Amino acid sequence: MLNHQDIWAALDNLALKFSMSTSAMARQAGLDPTTFNKSKRQSADGKPRWPSTESLAKVLNVLGVDFQDFAFLTAEITANKFGQSMGVNVPLIDLSQAGCEGFFSLAGMPIGDGWDAVRVPGVNDDHIFALQISGDSMVPVLRHGDRVIVAPGETIRRGDRIVVKMRNGEILIKELQNINAKVADLGALSPDYPNRVVVLKDVMWISRIVWVSQ
Repeated sequence: MLNHQDIWAALDNLALKFSMSTSAMARQAGLDPTTFNKSKRQSADGKPRWPSTESLAKVLNVLGVDFQDFAFLTAEITANKFGQSMGVNVPLIDLSQAGCEGFFSLAGMPIGDGWDAVRVPGVNDDHIFALQISGDSMVPVLRHGDRVIVAPGETIRRGDRIVVKMRNGEILIKELQNINAKVADLGALSPDYPNRVVVLKDVMWISRIVWVSQ
């Protein structure tokens, strides 16, 4: 069960993931910089306080983090606190291998041998898999060694970060800018690389990234 400390700790870790203090995170969201200070985490009579849903929503919105992603982070806090594994073993493969044959079904589900595994909290989807980033083509959003958790069954929307498997074996990790019946406009995660427009008939599958472990 979640408690006040878990939520505050998850906010602290969220700031850490974006390399900023909680004060800077609050300012970026248009909040008072003291919103997440230690002194605000309990009332005058010493009772623990929850962060407001409004402040949490503003922070997640400005950082581009879904509530589901924040829930993953909170689950990690709870698991570490109690020394529990919480979650399931998720298939893991290096991005450099993901374009090879034999690792995915036509629908983008992980199959076959050659996968490693990583424990992911809060998972209830048997088809989720993880890709480990190799190279620096997605810096500063994703760096070498980061892991992205991918959910083939999730609905994709504009603004989502996605994995695209092309029929020629190419694997792309991009931001979905627009999609219609014929093409998808994909935004690069690094300013050093161009955006892409892909023809959907050349795409095998597209899946949504639901969490990044850095």
